[in-house]
Amino acid sequence: MGRILGIDFGRKRIGLAITDPLQIIASPFRTVSGEEFEPFVTDYLKTEQIDSFVVGYPVRLNNTPSDSVKYLEPFLNRLRKRFPGIPVHLVDERFTSKIAQRSMIDGGVKKSDRRDKSLVDRISAAIILQSFLDSRGKFSQ
Repeated sequence: MGRILGIDFGRKRIGLAITDPLQIIASPFRTVSGEEFEPFVTDYLKTEQIDSFVVGYPVRLNNTPSDSVKYLEPFLNRLRKRFPGIPVHLVDERFTSKIAQRSMIDGGVKKSDRRDKSLVDRISAAIILQSFLDSRGKFSQ
């Protein structure tokens, strides 16, 4: 069984999270730029198996796609084209940045470290990925 890679897409940075080999727990992994993403995943696949991608999908409170989807769609198209054998799952990413900020505060992360946007992106990716794992578990019982 391979791992699942969680993705919090942003125009400046892409936050990544990864599961354990049993696909139970999501952990913040790293942050890469858009240009670094494909080479990073290609290199990662040389040593690890990725069973699927889970990408945060921005929606409004009324469940319609937000304006930022226009930036995400080209990324999703490239992802599917570049890695055709790996399924892509979309997960509602509403409030993940706020939840990430709150979890850092609750976890005792220093204020200066909370200003690190790349840390927020990694934690947001982990929240997106864990919500996918949790929802999947509810339906597989």
